[in-house]
Amino acid sequence: MFQRICNHTSLLIVGLVIGAVLTAGWHGATTIAPAHATATHGADNFAIATGLVDDGIEALYFLDYLTGDLRAAIISRRTGEFSGFFEYNVLGDFVGMTDSPKFLMVTGQADLPRGRGPTQISKSLIYVAEATSGQVYAYVLPFSSTLNAAGKPQSGTFIRVGGGYFRDAFVRDP
Repeated sequence: MFQRICNHTSLLIVGLVIGAVLTAGWHGATTIAPAHATATHGADNFAIATGLVDDGIEALYFLDYLTGDLRAAIISRRTGEFSGFFEYNVLGDFVGMTDSPKFLMVTGQADLPRGRGPTQISKSLIYVAEATSGQVYAYVLPFSSTLNAAGKPQSGTFIRVGGGYFRDAFVRDP
């Protein structure tokens, strides 16, 4: 009789453990968090970067060092082709630069108030720095998820949201 009770108890404990493991797996205790990454690369005269515009949509940003043109292209969810084009010239924001500016560009996520209505600002910031003057400015992209979802073209300009000097002394090339 004692052995029979032990067998039933052992089976009950094994059943509870298996049930707990299956329940934990079913409710996501074993899921792996997704990785989110942005990319940035620069060459002698330009830089490119990617940054989140809306859930599941990234923009490709391009900065031309020679002209100061900052551009973005966004792929449509519907057509899979570039349908959003934005541009802004950053040279006017950087005062007291040398004749040959040395730009750097990166993107970062921001939880800024996005506004209401069909056009909202992007979920990422674009930081553009000029190394010789020590100035850095942040820009956002006004984006219409409605137009993107419909596959309709959109265009516009960037919005400068902040920045200034991050170096006290002016650096000159030898």
